[in-house]
Amino acid sequence: MSLEISINAAIKTAMLAKNEADLRGLRAIKSAILLAKTADGKQGEIAPEDEIKLLQKLAKQRRDSLDVFIAQNREDLAQKEREELTLIEQYLPKQMDEAELKEVLQSIIQQVGATSAADMGKVMGLASKQLAGKADGKAISAVVKALLG
Repeated sequence: MSLEISINAAIKTAMLAKNEADLRGLRAIKSAILLAKTADGKQGEIAPEDEIKLLQKLAKQRRDSLDVFIAQNREDLAQKEREELTLIEQYLPKQMDEAELKEVLQSIIQQVGATSAADMGKVMGLASKQLAGKADGKAISAVVKALLG
């Protein structure tokens, strides 16, 4: 089932349950899907990997906003961002924990032959492709720095 179909079904369920928090997050996802479908050069369909990138972008936006709202002591707005972030993360693939990430990155480092922090670009390029949707870019970068540094 495509992301768009499951989001539309979830919107109907949230409307019937009068769940405003879920409805707000689901509508944000639907809006992003519609924008992506009508973007230049698109044929009205979104590839599954593009759906994951779209959800990751939305989640990152929510995390960034959450940080700003917490810094400004705006708990009311921070709570809305937390609710939307939780909902968006439900549609993302399960994220790797640090131990799994470290294991995968060690094999990538061996595969590339990286020995120092100067080789970080090689490792990050391959790691970003292999771990797309499974781990956050900041987490990947932090683990690679720790392993190479």
